[in-house]
Amino acid sequence: MKITVIGAGAVGATAADNITRKELAEEVILLDIKEGVAEGKAQDISQTAALLGFDTKITGVTNDYEKTAGSSVAVITSGIPRKPGMTREELIGTNANIVKSVAENLLKYSPEVIILVVSNPMDTMTYLTLKATGLPKNRIIGMGGALDSSRFKYQISQHTGASPSDLNAIVIGGHGDTTMIPLIKHATWNSIPVTQFLSAQQQEQVVADTMVGGATLTKLIGTSAWYAPGAAIAGMVESIVRNQKKLFTASVYLEGEYGEQDITLGVPVIIGKNGAEKIIALQLDEEDKAKFRQSAEAVRSMNNVLSESKII
Repeated sequence: MKITVIGAGAVGATAADNITRKELAEEVILLDIKEGVAEGKAQDISQTAALLGFDTKITGVTNDYEKTAGSSVAVITSGIPRKPGMTREELIGTNANIVKSVAENLLKYSPEVIILVVSNPMDTMTYLTLKATGLPKNRIIGMGGALDSSRFKYQISQHTGASPSDLNAIVIGGHGDTTMIPLIKHATWNSIPVTQFLSAQQQEQVVADTMVGGATLTKLIGTSAWYAPGAAIAGMVESIVRNQKKLFTASVYLEGEYGEQDITLGVPVIIGKNGAEKIIALQLDEEDKAKFRQSAEAVRSMNNVLSESKII
């Protein structure tokens, strides 16, 4: 099996490192447009094999899609990262053409590939990839919700002292500071509602801090985060290649689910060997239903930029 990661920046390289360490494929291809970057990072990762005890081969290439031929899963991280003060919406014009080109090149050599989209604005780039490629909707998945849910668990753990791995908590909606919806009322600590451990003020703080989780890190380190995104990517790839059928929040195409049509948005999805295999319907109260509609409207307005710019 072969897995390809497009974009050897911090997120892509970290994802490739995690995928390689987990031995999710016989070969990992790391591709970048900048000469020597993917080759250097792949070699660096390869030199950890003797220390960490893995046998996966990782190969770095410069813009040579022929080397990606036969990939079962491909991860697209290409595009410019978000800078301090920059919104995800501002990334659309630049990143859309990059992502469209990458997806088309991937399909030339791997027609059966499942594509995991990471590039921002993630929901819009996932929608673009689906429309540009014409692939079945189960084979195009946006990563953002898995990352946001992990950040949500982190914030809950900070207030409760719980181990994040003991928590079940998900974020639905768009992968944006104002569009994501951390479902605090659905969150549990080993089946016990976390609302039993948190005051109303703490619950509000957890939700607020989760929603600005990405922006907080961007402000602190000067660019987008990479460790947690890389881990989220590897976790979803693992569920695909090992057919684990784990439940993630992922941005997938909706055709009536949650009352929305013709949009890719974060909802709970079972991820297995066929990609996004089943959307899980949550029982949302009226407040959260309204938030989901608002999130969809915001994402749809970004999607409209694609047609207005004649990208799709």
